[in-house]
Amino acid sequence: MKRIIKPKKAKHYPQTDLVILAGGQARRMNGINKLLQKFDDQIQLIKIHQQLKNRVAQVWVNSHRDYSIYQKLIPSLYCYQDDEKGFYGPLMGIKSAWSYVTSDYVLFVPCDVTFIPPEVIESLHMALAGHPLAQVAYVNINGKALYPFCLLKRSALNQICTHLEQGQRSLKACFSDLHAQEALFENHALFFHSINSLDELQQYQQLKFLH
Repeated sequence: MKRIIKPKKAKHYPQTDLVILAGGQARRMNGINKLLQKFDDQIQLIKIHQQLKNRVAQVWVNSHRDYSIYQKLIPSLYCYQDDEKGFYGPLMGIKSAWSYVTSDYVLFVPCDVTFIPPEVIESLHMALAGHPLAQVAYVNINGKALYPFCLLKRSALNQICTHLEQGQRSLKACFSDLHAQEALFENHALFFHSINSLDELQQYQQLKFLH
């Protein structure tokens, strides 16, 4: 079902969709759905949506489960699964997005991110615009590259498909072929850029409480 998107206020960058990447198995989280967990005071889905919804045309979730819960929390949300079953990683989730989104630019955000920098979309667009060959720009926080937190052009799709067809699922390697650029951010109060295990979640919440 297609949806007519009403134009929003003018921005200094092209129309961009948001995709929240939540298609993994979360093995180190005992299989729980990280997008529905509270790392802070809000459920991750609501936190990410609230911080970015006014800067994008449409919000999507790449996931293989819990669609009814997502849409109960945010009725305007759209969902899609990977084009191929088997949990092939975030590169497959990124590739699959282009079968659904209408915008030529997509901001991808991992479901387990703990910090969304202010003006992140603007900064990523600036990084892309400054390098004519670049087809992707990704977030770097405190010197750590967060490859799944990235902005991609639709023109990157062919190169992504080539990597997947060759069994290469590394975002870093694929982005290298896409002339990737970085958008640099700092947050010295940040304990974890993302949460990958129950132990990390416990440590993150304890450190936040102590801080």
